Amino acid sequence: MNNFLSKNKVWLSVGIIWLFHISAIIGISLGNLDWFIEKTPINLGLSFFLFLLVYPIDHLKKVIALVLFFAGGMFAEWLGVNHQILFGEYTYGHNFGQKLDGVPYLIGAYWALLTFITASILDYTNFSYRIKIVGGAGLMVLLDFFMEKSAPTFHFWKFVNGMPSLENYWTWFFLGIIFQVVLKSFNIKGSQAFSLNLYLAQLCFFLFFYV
Repeated sequence: MNNFLSKNKVWLSVGIIWLFHISAIIGISLGNLDWFIEKTPINLGLSFFLFLLVYPIDHLKKVIALVLFFAGGMFAEWLGVNHQILFGEYTYGHNFGQKLDGVPYLIGAYWALLTFITASILDYTNFSYRIKIVGGAGLMVLLDFFMEKSAPTFHFWKFVNGMPSLENYWTWFFLGIIFQVVLKSFNIKGSQAFSLNLYLAQLCFFLFFYV
């Protein structure tokens, strides 16, 4: 049994990811918005756990990268929430879990998670080093773009003027570039299958509620 789980952990993880996202789409569409969205910390926490299981974070370089992206994401969001620097003027809602000075811990984990999976998606292509970095950052911005419309409805976060300005997306792209460069310098590669499926599951979820 343990041998089976070990050999198939990527595809089992992929199945769980899609099960949770499709269930949420169906549940919310049937009118159970509050029940499903309140479980966002569980969904993100599970995605992060599966990410740690599949990659795994098993040596010092991966640990350092993970901590750097978590801390960097938290600091950038802290500047945004408390000083209106980088992203614009916004606040986090109550569906993103526990916070540190207004910034959810899960958003730091999400910055790290998104950096790893977008990099892995492009690591297995024949694109140049620079294209992989720019493409990884671009994928991060693309997902954020589709998240922004649903974020206030789902009580994730809300910008004072409604929708974010270009400042938000440029900041995402700039920080994404920095994080992608750091990850490439560490020469860390993960599971393309897991990364692609997790990214697509989240993209499909937010696309569904965008249109």
